[in-house]
Amino acid sequence: MNIGIVGTGYVGLVTGVCLSAIGHTVYCVDNDREKLKTLRKGIATIYEPGLQELMTKQIKKKKLFFCETIKEASKKSLVIFIAVGTPSKKNGDADLTYVENVARQIALSMDSYKLIVEKSTVPAATGRRIENTIKVNLPKKFKERGHNVPFDVASNPEFLREGSAIADFMNPDRVVIGVESKKAEELLKEIYKPLKTRIVVTNITSAEIIKHASNSFLATKISFANALSQICDKVGADILKVTEGMGYDKRIGPSFLNAGIGFGGSCFPKDVDAFIRLSEKSGYDFNLLKAVRLTNEEQKAAFVRLIEDKLWIIKGKKIGVLGLAFKPNTDDMRNAPSVDIITRLQAEGAKIKAYDPQAMDQAKKIFKGMTFCQNVYAVAKDSDCLVVLTEWDEFRQVDFKRLKNVMRQPMIFDGRNLYKNDHLDDLGFEYFGIGRGVV
Repeated sequence: MNIGIVGTGYVGLVTGVCLSAIGHTVYCVDNDREKLKTLRKGIATIYEPGLQELMTKQIKKKKLFFCETIKEASKKSLVIFIAVGTPSKKNGDADLTYVENVARQIALSMDSYKLIVEKSTVPAATGRRIENTIKVNLPKKFKERGHNVPFDVASNPEFLREGSAIADFMNPDRVVIGVESKKAEELLKEIYKPLKTRIVVTNITSAEIIKHASNSFLATKISFANALSQICDKVGADILKVTEGMGYDKRIGPSFLNAGIGFGGSCFPKDVDAFIRLSEKSGYDFNLLKAVRLTNEEQKAAFVRLIEDKLWIIKGKKIGVLGLAFKPNTDDMRNAPSVDIITRLQAEGAKIKAYDPQAMDQAKKIFKGMTFCQNVYAVAKDSDCLVVLTEWDEFRQVDFKRLKNVMRQPMIFDGRNLYKNDHLDDLGFEYFGIGRGVV
């Protein structure tokens, strides 16, 4: 099937590459010409494990193309996915400007039946607004046909985790499709048929809610574990053992119970805010999610307080930071906890040195007055402490004896419980994790 993807960000590019890999011909659209030049050369514009190799392969097979205009992709495609950004406004609402603009351009370029699919994360009832936008902007010849409007709108939320997005696409727990017509249902089932997975069919609004509800529930589990970590520190319990004991309960499970410095990224913070706003507009005060959001912010502040308490004086101290991206296996800095934590430490007068395997280029656009290093040991040299903010596998393999020899003070603040204090005390380190009963 010929498919158009509008937007080549994390969701759009991964979706386009993977759809081409399962047999479809895909036309990806972006209005950034420099970005398109890079993509047409076969160079991925984001870091995602396996993406570069798969993208190159699909381009060579002539199954993946990159277009400058929606009109070009629309003429060649039966199904068009909208995968543009939906950033948060100051009040928490999702900004749907890009979605509306794309819907309008699709309508203006429409010359035959099209299925338009929401892939971006959008609040409930957005599907109806997209439908209305298209109806208003349809070419005159179609408007004159009255009820025989040549399009359907559907919702197909994504559940891709950055760092494992390709595996998530190819081996999904489920595919959710929100449709209002049998034709739309059949087309989407045909698209995903090669994956041989469970397909949940519902109406558009329910599909939109499923996305927000899923991400908000996972964010709730993370904040619950983080709240527990605060209690563990105060009473002398170990959060690792507490969550292990909880996770063996099949009703709870171990996933998303890892205590740390809070969730970040482009999805959880934005989706929690958007769901709170949607609930308010619907007449429900979602206090539970407000607490989730508050707990997430407090976790970052508590980590900074821990550093201040144990290091004593922050001003003038050299603090080495390991990890900047919001999670490992990505270069994404959007809503990364590192931003707030480093900013607060800099405000106290700390001199920051940092290293991240993939996110350095993005981080350089955000941080000022910070030294970027080429490896862990360069960060550690002459540092008064090390602060772990992202749990990259590379950081698990460090030579602690070498690390101690180059540090000014052998002190580690582990914001991801990466090391679990495995023999670090014996090596002479002062080790402070999250919820390890040490405060």
